[in-house]
Amino acid sequence: MLDIAEELHHWCRQGRPFAVATVSAVGGSAPRTPGAALAVDADGTAVGSISGGCVEGAVFELCTQVLDNGEPAVERFGFSADDTFEVGLTCGGSIEVLVERIEPAARPEIVAFLAAAARREAVALVRPVEGPAADRGRALVLRPGHDDLGSLGSASLDQAAARQARHLLATGTTGSLTAAGAAGPVRLLVESSVPRPRMLLFGAVDIAAALAEVGSFLGYRVTVCDARPVFATPARFPKAEEVVVDWPQRYLAGTGVDERTVVCVLTHDPKFDVPLLEQALRLPVAYVGAMGSRRTHRDRLERLRAVGLDEGQLARLHSPIGLDLGARSPQETALSIAAEIVGGRHGGSGMPLTRTSGAIHPDTLSRQSLVVPAM
Repeated sequence: MLDIAEELHHWCRQGRPFAVATVSAVGGSAPRTPGAALAVDADGTAVGSISGGCVEGAVFELCTQVLDNGEPAVERFGFSADDTFEVGLTCGGSIEVLVERIEPAARPEIVAFLAAAARREAVALVRPVEGPAADRGRALVLRPGHDDLGSLGSASLDQAAARQARHLLATGTTGSLTAAGAAGPVRLLVESSVPRPRMLLFGAVDIAAALAEVGSFLGYRVTVCDARPVFATPARFPKAEEVVVDWPQRYLAGTGVDERTVVCVLTHDPKFDVPLLEQALRLPVAYVGAMGSRRTHRDRLERLRAVGLDEGQLARLHSPIGLDLGARSPQETALSIAAEIVGGRHGGSGMPLTRTSGAIHPDTLSRQSLVVPAM
C-alpha cells in the first residue's frame, strides 16, 4: 500500500471505509512487485494499480465484493494459453492478491501505518496471507522507537514475525516471510516504508540540474553541493531538496549516508573530486560515479591510488559516469546516469532487452521467504 499511502491516509482521516487489494506474491514476469495496491471506496472511487491494467477490472470487482461482505480474500491471477479469455496476465507471470476491508475507526494500526508511510517514515506492516493459523484481517505495525501496534492473533506469532520483519524494515524491503505459529506455519506479507534514499550531486553544473530532476522523479532526496555560492543557489536547482554551499569533501564527511545513497561527482577539478572520491569510495554507499573523459579517469585513478585506495575500492567507481546512450545534452546525460544507477540497484545488465533472454523481471527479493521459529 506504500504507493498509495497518502491517498489512503486521506480517506482514513475522512472516516471512509475502503477495500484494498495488495500484491502479496509474484511469479515470473509479473508487471508489479509485492506491495503494489488498488483500493476502492464505497462510492466506487479507485486509486492505485496492481497489474498495469491486465486484471484491474477483476480486482476492482473483488474489492467491491470484500467491501460489501467484509470477508478478506486471497486471489491468484496468472496466464493460461488454454484459456484465451480467462482473466489473467498477458505477460505470462502470476500474482497473488490479498484483499481486505479497512474500517478506519476499527483499524487504528492500519491508520498509524498509512500516516507514517505517507510521511515516508520507517514503518512496517505485517499481515497474514496463508496458513492454518492465518487470521486475515489482523495486522502488526512496527516502528523503530515505538511500541508495536496490533496483533497477528497470538503473542508467539507476533514475536516471531516482528523479529524477522525488522530485518526487512532495516533494508526497506517488501516481501514475505514464514513464521511458525502455534497451529503451523503462517505466510506473512511485510510492507516496509523507509525514508527516501539520498542522491548527492557534487558540482553545481547544468547536468546536476537535469539529474536532480530525474533523481527526484525516481524517488531520491536530492542534495546539490558546491563550494561556489554564485552557482549553488536554489533557483538554479528547483528539483533539489536542498542546495548546500560547502567544500564537497567536508559536506560528505558531515552528512548522513547509507547503503542506498548515490554519490555523483560532476566536477572536473582534481582539487575537488580526488579528495571527495577518496572519501566516497571508503563509504558503504550504493553508487559512486564521476564525470570526465577516459583520460581524466586514468589520471584520477592514479591520484586515488596515490592517496591509498586499493583496487577493490577503485573498482566501485563508475567513471566515465553513465551508460553509453550517445547522450549529448544535459538531459540526455542525466538519463544515462540515472539508467546506470537503476541498473545497478536491480542488477540489470544495461543491455537492450532484444539482446537478452530469460525473464524480464527475475524473481529475487520479491518472493523472499524466511522461516522463523515461534518463541
